[in-house]
Amino acid sequence: MLSKNIETALNKQIRIEAESSQVYLSMACWAEIQGLEGVAQFMYAQSDEERMHMLKLVKYVNERGGHATVTDLKAPKTSFGTMKEMFEELYAHELFVSNSINELVHVTFEEKDYATHNFLQWYVAEQIEEEAQAKTILDKINLIGDDKGGLYLFDRDIQQIAIKSTTAITQ
Repeated sequence: MLSKNIETALNKQIRIEAESSQVYLSMACWAEIQGLEGVAQFMYAQSDEERMHMLKLVKYVNERGGHATVTDLKAPKTSFGTMKEMFEELYAHELFVSNSINELVHVTFEEKDYATHNFLQWYVAEQIEEEAQAKTILDKINLIGDDKGGLYLFDRDIQQIAIKSTTAITQ
C-alpha cells in the first residue's frame, strides 16, 4: 500500500509527465510548420515517450492501492522563436523533470517505501539519458550556428534519433 504522501507525490509526477508530453507535442507542431520534418518527428516521439512514462506511473499507483488522478494541464507554449531557443527550453525542461524525480525519490527514502524507490530506478536512469540527449542536441545546434546547410543535415540526423525512439517505444 502507498502512503498518502507517496500517492500525492506520484500523482504530482503523473501531471508533470502529462504536461511534458504536451510541451513536446507543441514543439513538434511548431517544428513541423517551420519545415523541420526531422525535428518534428523527434518531438512527436518524445511526446509519446513522456505519455508512456505517465502511464507507467498511473499503473503503478493503481496497482499499489492508490488512486492515480488525471488533472487539468497547463497549456504549453506554441511558439519558440528559433530552433535553438526551442532546444534550450527542452533542455531546461528535462532538468526540471530530473529535479522533480529526485524529490520524488527522496520522499520514498523519508517514507521508507523501498518498493516505490526500487520502481523509480528505471525513471532515474531514463532521466540521465534524456538530459544527456538534450545536451548533446543543443551542443550540435551551437556548433551549426547560422549554417543553413548544417541545419538541413541536423534535421536529417535528428530524424534518425526519432526513428530509433519510436522503435523503442513500440517494443
